[in-house]
Amino acid sequence: MKKAIAVLSGGLDCTVSASVYAKDYEIHAITFNYGQKAFTQELEASQKICEKMGFTHHVIDLDWLSKISTSTLNTDEDIPEVDFDDLDDVEKSSESASSVWVPARNTVFTSIAASYAESIGAEIIIVGWDKEEANTFPDNSKEYLEKFNELFEVGSPIDIEIKAPAIDLDKDEIVKLGAEIGAPMDLSYSCYKGNEHHCGVCESCMRRKRGFKKAGIEDLTIYEK
Repeated sequence: MKKAIAVLSGGLDCTVSASVYAKDYEIHAITFNYGQKAFTQELEASQKICEKMGFTHHVIDLDWLSKISTSTLNTDEDIPEVDFDDLDDVEKSSESASSVWVPARNTVFTSIAASYAESIGAEIIIVGWDKEEANTFPDNSKEYLEKFNELFEVGSPIDIEIKAPAIDLDKDEIVKLGAEIGAPMDLSYSCYKGNEHHCGVCESCMRRKRGFKKAGIEDLTIYEK
């Protein structure tokens, strides 16, 4: 069976994205520990998802990244809380995104995933980059995806392609896709804060909430607020 690497944080987007290829590939999922507040919950979610879907699971520690990051995901600083109205406010959402930005995170993750792909002969790397978050996170954009794939064309001895099935989708469309293909969205974890249950007020939680609401699909997530 063809092999794939999936960058899996346990979040909604990557869970749905990996599930798109679950029937056609032997998936080796990678979860990164870069000192993020939510690592314990992300790890638990990823393990449950991999067990449910039959994915092989690897955990990679990036202690050095936690040491150089000034992101609120890695420090004692409070993670911003937002309202629904803030999600479409470019200035406010940009401020929130800047607060949680981890230096070159997706570039680091995808490069390491490429190492795994080359080592086991995987044909694709699956990521959860999406249109909605690309508005404030440039490493989620379609242009970034295209440039990274161009890099692989000249920099890898084997054919590897990054697959981002949510690259043209907003959060509600991701939820709809997940429902259509039976992705275990109920096992996913999106919260930045790392509490046992989703806080319900960080930007990631709010986008998750809105996505299910707009999609008209039952949200089984437990939110604190």
